[in-house]
Amino acid sequence: MGDGATTPATLDLGPQALIVARLAEEVREDQLAGATPCPEYAVRHLLGHLAGLSEAFRDAGRKNLGATTDTDPTSRLPDVTPEWRAELPELLAELAAAWRDPAAWTGQTRAGGVDLPGEIAGVVAADELVVHGWDLARATGQEYTPDAAALRVAYEMLAASTDDPGRDSIFGPVVAVPEGAALLDRVIGLSGRDPGWGTTTG
Repeated sequence: MGDGATTPATLDLGPQALIVARLAEEVREDQLAGATPCPEYAVRHLLGHLAGLSEAFRDAGRKNLGATTDTDPTSRLPDVTPEWRAELPELLAELAAAWRDPAAWTGQTRAGGVDLPGEIAGVVAADELVVHGWDLARATGQEYTPDAAALRVAYEMLAASTDDPGRDSIFGPVVAVPEGAALLDRVIGLSGRDPGWGTTTG
């Protein structure tokens, strides 16, 4: 997996985590109740999900298994805390720091209540940051250019999942994009989202 210049085990999640943190910083209070490309989430729920996944994948990278790594993220509707503006960037930074340790990418770990190899967990974390970064940017009318290395790793993971009969229950059906579409649009389509979301509605 990852036979390009950046392999999963050499991926630095820091640049993509910082991009997401900067997007979150620009979210206005009056946007928290707005719609997102995730039908069940308002912006506040998306931000809460980002905080929860950052904590979970931070602990998965540290192999600090427990409540944060055992909880199914679909078991409840996430939400922001009153301190989310300070908490979210800190959690994102801690997530990135955890996966800079080569040991994070080895052995077994757990995230979302699922046991999986460390290398796969790190790739899933990258995909979550890339796709939910797009969700947040599109929902709040911000420009979005993801980290190129994280985007490529997310694409490789999602493209490889198309042969998995159970993938639609995780990502949703693939949304077709035009031939020659930008890599980000291909990633978003593979994640089950319409790359055009919010360009005329939302």
